[in-house]
Amino acid sequence: MKTVWEKMNSRQMKDLMKFNEEYRVFLSASKTERRFTANAVEAAEKAGFQALETVKELKAGDKVYSVNRGKNLCLFVIGTKPLTEGMNILGAHIDSPRLDLKQKPLYEKDGLVLLDTHYYGGIKKYQWVAREMALVGVVCLKDGTVLDINIGDKPGDPVVGVSDLLIHLSAEQLKKPGATVVEGEKLDLLAGSIPAKKEEKEPVKKYLLDVLKKEYGFEEDDFISAEIEVVPAGEARDYGLDRSMIIGYGHDDRVCAYTSMRAIMEMQKPERTSCCILVDKEEIGSVGNTGMQSRYFENTVLEMLEKTGSTKMSDLSKTLRGSRMLSSDVSIAFDPNYPEVSDPKNSAYFGRGICYNKYTGRGGKGGSNDANAEFVAKVRKVMDDNDVMFQTCELGAVDVGGGGTIAYILANLDMDVIDAGICVQNMHAPCEVVSKADVYEAYRAYCAFLKDMN
Repeated sequence: MKTVWEKMNSRQMKDLMKFNEEYRVFLSASKTERRFTANAVEAAEKAGFQALETVKELKAGDKVYSVNRGKNLCLFVIGTKPLTEGMNILGAHIDSPRLDLKQKPLYEKDGLVLLDTHYYGGIKKYQWVAREMALVGVVCLKDGTVLDINIGDKPGDPVVGVSDLLIHLSAEQLKKPGATVVEGEKLDLLAGSIPAKKEEKEPVKKYLLDVLKKEYGFEEDDFISAEIEVVPAGEARDYGLDRSMIIGYGHDDRVCAYTSMRAIMEMQKPERTSCCILVDKEEIGSVGNTGMQSRYFENTVLEMLEKTGSTKMSDLSKTLRGSRMLSSDVSIAFDPNYPEVSDPKNSAYFGRGICYNKYTGRGGKGGSNDANAEFVAKVRKVMDDNDVMFQTCELGAVDVGGGGTIAYILANLDMDVIDAGICVQNMHAPCEVVSKADVYEAYRAYCAFLKDMN
């Protein structure tokens, strides 16, 4: 099958590489949902977007954004058609699997200080040991001050990590199944080893607390109101001797979030209002007030309707029912090392463009949005009319496993939805891999969908 690479001329190849370098830099600086949101807002404002709350009324061509608790972002470009005729929506999540510090993380044992963690999302726990990790997040003080924490990503920063058992003494450990070879309560970070002088009780912990207070401005009790994520340290990098891929943390699902964000920034005055939703908590079920199951999106659309002159609650239903959505989430890339978990005829392959999953879920499509064939046909036409390469796929062979996205949540609001994203190797590992060709083609697909889907 022909690949994206083969259809590119020299100018297009240059554009592809430039776009991916911009993505690589953005991904490296956006390792948490808060950092992604802040960086996306900065980019949106440079592209002419204004905060929705500062705008009294909306008209065609207006570009606005709304932020929810620092972890969600909605971007809109108002169309020439009434909002009640529906929107073209791109929806992605910006949280990724990781380790989180517990609220009481710090303890001293045998002359070392460790930080206790709780893993977030679906991970193979053994992949997160014996590697450099950074601490990124916020500490909220009682006086209202919010400290931005990033320890481990800047040049010269110290890093932390989870120790692993040396191979020489691992005979019993290696008899365990992969799921338990490293247990959740063993994922504690080594954080310090210098004892404070003249301290008899927990001297190493005392020394580290002094460092935290002096260099970062918070005390032990402040961990209670902190959200500090433990993520791989260092930048995303070009992968492959031909530099055709990118390896880095958080492609799932920030690669789709970034390409969706860039696509909506290309819109000027579309016929149908363009929308990009970037949400939190997908990796743990889209729950909470920053997950897709919250009322934040509906409340934001209500606010927009009011600012376009619509005042009836029924207008919200009309707007949602008339909307079309691409649930922009990653899919599984076929891996020649593990062909047995896939159906080759219905798999996604590096370099063949954006992936469409008509359904996800597990077993008998449990927990899935199964897109209507009529909508799939419309999407196909938009892609073909814009010379966008795409492929269709499933999340592995039947009964091998599976997964879900935010698609069904938006479909529950009575709109047409299909999953559409970029295929990934090493999904949910600390370092995931994507093809640069697919990243750029997904961006082109999202642009086409926003512009031409009716």
